[in-house]
Amino acid sequence: MIVGLGNPGAKYAQNRHNVGFMVADLLTSQVGAAVGGDPSKAWKRNSRVRAHVCQGRIPPTGVSSSTVLLAKPMTYMNLSGQVAGPLAVYYKIPNERVIAIHDELDLPYGVVRLKSGGGEGGHNGLKSLTQALGGRDYVRVRVGIGRPPGRMDAASYVLRDFSRDEHAQLPLVVDLAADAAVEVVTSGLSHAQNKFHALS
Repeated sequence: MIVGLGNPGAKYAQNRHNVGFMVADLLTSQVGAAVGGDPSKAWKRNSRVRAHVCQGRIPPTGVSSSTVLLAKPMTYMNLSGQVAGPLAVYYKIPNERVIAIHDELDLPYGVVRLKSGGGEGGHNGLKSLTQALGGRDYVRVRVGIGRPPGRMDAASYVLRDFSRDEHAQLPLVVDLAADAAVEVVTSGLSHAQNKFHALS
């Protein structure tokens, strides 16, 4: 299961905090779920757990492909675990096969890093996931958004849209993070770390 973290609604769509949603949208095409290249047509609303979900395979075809569930919590960031926890239980997905994609203040903009376990670094979406999953041993695709400038509050910073310069590079950043998530599924975390940590 790959969970993109973010906040629902047009108001938040381009926020730094929503990069997980952006990556999840791109992944719909990589799992063969996008219709006519339009990610919005891939998502189905699961009202029971307040999520948008879609299923596909990585790679989309072939005997070695794996079934993947993509999820975007519609609960707002701080309650993301209310989606991920029940989905993991229903589909019998162990924590080590859960991948969370999220913004990361402690990485420079555009840097993508992968890890399993560790702390949440003040990220409320990760705190909610950890609580709901009953442990920290899930995989994180950490997408660097950099630290806020000056004395700007971190909470305000993550809920602002990317700057003009950042936005120009954003498609490449989102693509890199999506590729990293795919690599975890196809080749495992260690291989993906070796490959993608050398790129940025």
